[in-house]
Amino acid sequence: MPDGSWTDQFPGFAALDPEVRTALTEKARIVHLPKGSRIFGAGEATDRLLMLISGTVRVQHLSESGREVVLYRVSGGDSCVMTNAFLLAYEDHAAEGIAETDIEAAAIPRAAFDAAIAGSEAFRTMVLSAYARRITDLFQVIDDIAFRRMDVRLAEKLLALAENGTLMSTHAQLAAELGTAREVVSRQLAEFQRRGWISMTRGQITLSDIAALTAHAEAPD
Repeated sequence: MPDGSWTDQFPGFAALDPEVRTALTEKARIVHLPKGSRIFGAGEATDRLLMLISGTVRVQHLSESGREVVLYRVSGGDSCVMTNAFLLAYEDHAAEGIAETDIEAAAIPRAAFDAAIAGSEAFRTMVLSAYARRITDLFQVIDDIAFRRMDVRLAEKLLALAENGTLMSTHAQLAAELGTAREVVSRQLAEFQRRGWISMTRGQITLSDIAALTAHAEAPD
């Protein structure tokens, strides 16, 4: 990708002063990582801001008990706001990022990030606005785990993740998506299968009755 053209993926860059935009693009390094790469992990130093040009990154938290919870996903044209937060706070990562697809990203080093935050109101606005939007998403995750029925959430997640009526996923992966135990997901999937809504083979779930799943996902909690 030509120097600087990656900024076209990020509308906020258009509002930056030319000298700030130039400084960031000159310092940034374009990186390519394959699907499955661990981009950052809990306890690791936060030394760069990744602006995702293409692909998808899953950001998740691993509890002390070993349970994974998916917090959010980052897609092309966005940055990882959790990384933003840790850069601002000078703290190590408290979550991990996994490439769900091959990705291309612009890596902006800490020094360039710090200079832009200190000297550019437009850059601060871009970073903090993205942070505020993602905090809303995280509150929704907390609300779902704490207050919404698991069967409703599972039906909703199956519909969201399936492609052409089929989902390639293990019970453990679905449990991480929903912030619950694998056994809970397995029991509920077995009930869905008993009702004829899905069929299951190893690592694959087929949605047999999308209308019934949709109605269940829209049921009041």
